[in-house]
Amino acid sequence: MFKARYRRKLDLQKKSGLYRDPPSVDRREGKYLFSGGRRLLNFASNDYLGLGASQTLRRKVADNFTRYGSSSSSSRLVSGNFSRLNAAEAAYAQYFGYETALFFPSGYQANLGVLGTLFAPGDRVLFDKHIHASSVKGLALSGADARGFNHGSMAHLEKRLQKTTDQAAVVSESLFSMDGDCLDVDRLGALKDAYGFLCLVDEAHAFGVLGPEGRGTAAGVADIAVGTFGKALGLFGAFALVSSEMKDYLLNFASPQIYTTTLPEAHAASAMDVLEAIVQCDAQRRNLMALSRWLKNELIGAGLGVGGDAYILALEIGDEQSTVDLARRLFSEGIFVLPARYPTVPLNKAILRVSLTAEHTQADGVLLVEALKEFHDACV
Repeated sequence: MFKARYRRKLDLQKKSGLYRDPPSVDRREGKYLFSGGRRLLNFASNDYLGLGASQTLRRKVADNFTRYGSSSSSSRLVSGNFSRLNAAEAAYAQYFGYETALFFPSGYQANLGVLGTLFAPGDRVLFDKHIHASSVKGLALSGADARGFNHGSMAHLEKRLQKTTDQAAVVSESLFSMDGDCLDVDRLGALKDAYGFLCLVDEAHAFGVLGPEGRGTAAGVADIAVGTFGKALGLFGAFALVSSEMKDYLLNFASPQIYTTTLPEAHAASAMDVLEAIVQCDAQRRNLMALSRWLKNELIGAGLGVGGDAYILALEIGDEQSTVDLARRLFSEGIFVLPARYPTVPLNKAILRVSLTAEHTQADGVLLVEALKEFHDACV
């Protein structure tokens, strides 16, 4: 029975163009991936500042793991509450403008832990319909009365708020991971002033790049912010920026925090090295934003439908199989781009997700545009 179901669902995935079969990556060098002996120009990385490929940061992280060991060997609530971890959390809270912070082993666990724990049955939570799958899962686990509002529509959010009698919570992202568009933080702040809701913003794709010195865009509006180390910050793991009371509550009740091995001391030391690095990345941030604006204009000029307000650009394709075929043609020419399909994006709204980093140049963008112009019409 089980095997038959697995085969049936996998066959359906293949027939509908939704089957996932990622290439095996041998190694990464800066903006390039190597797979099967081939070098690929990588437009599918979230290493926005190039820190994940930085030899300097790599050496510091290696030294930290040599000094402090490879594992905490305990959950946070047993013997893993290291002073170095607490110090790193305090430093991140201060840098990003919040009262305190709590580190998690992954971004998925952070959203699961925060949303699944801070909300409960009977709570009204309004969420942008394009939030990350981990946030959707966290809300489902909470049992809250969660209702979506149209993506990016503050007008629709206000209509929802007008129909809410008790205090509500609002969940959004500051830079959406697939659409590539940015939250209207000013408008959200005005609604918060008017309706007094609790606000959570996932800044995973913004922290490190957007805002002064990469501090994000939602501080002062968001009561809770979630960030990850695995994107612009070039490490691994995640963090929630919260009040001291919320941190205490999460440490006592968040299953993804309690029942897992905590991040090691070496990670906390490396996180401090990351903070030092991102302060010095103003040039990378400026160059990345300039390159992103240029490439978006080039793609539009080539007659391609493209969305995105920053360094994530969404090329609108639609049909899932056509999107896969186009990605394969690009792969054959040494260019790696993600074909994002359902359920990551809505059905029949498949995109090529172009992710730019500070490692890319205009010459790289020209290669991408020329390849897309050559293959797009043949595949779609």
